[in-house]
Amino acid sequence: MREIIITKRFTFDAAHFLTQYKGKCEALHGHTFTLEVSVIGTPDKEGMVIDYTLLKDIVKEAVVDRLDHTCLNDLFDFSPTSENLLVYMADVLEPLLKTSRYRLHSLTLWETANNRASLQFP
Repeated sequence: MREIIITKRFTFDAAHFLTQYKGKCEALHGHTFTLEVSVIGTPDKEGMVIDYTLLKDIVKEAVVDRLDHTCLNDLFDFSPTSENLLVYMADVLEPLLKTSRYRLHSLTLWETANNRASLQFP
């Protein structure tokens, strides 16, 4: 059977500042981030790779609810760039979205409508 990729989109609001950066982003500022989580796998008897509700619950509890309406610098001991946030999200979500039938395929984090970072899994 063919593998299918499904994607769910989430948004959250958070502030951050980049301490090693020289420019506007070194000052505290906020974003409405958009996170896209893609899972790849083979559909079950019902025809689903993963129930969208289950995917939503996992991602909201593990990532979105923790980051929403926070200052990211207060949560982490690393610079909260989109790239570093993706690595954090991957570490959290990869074990939660892995079964014998499906696995995490990719994460994309939009910081603005024009700026995104993506991470794909083997």
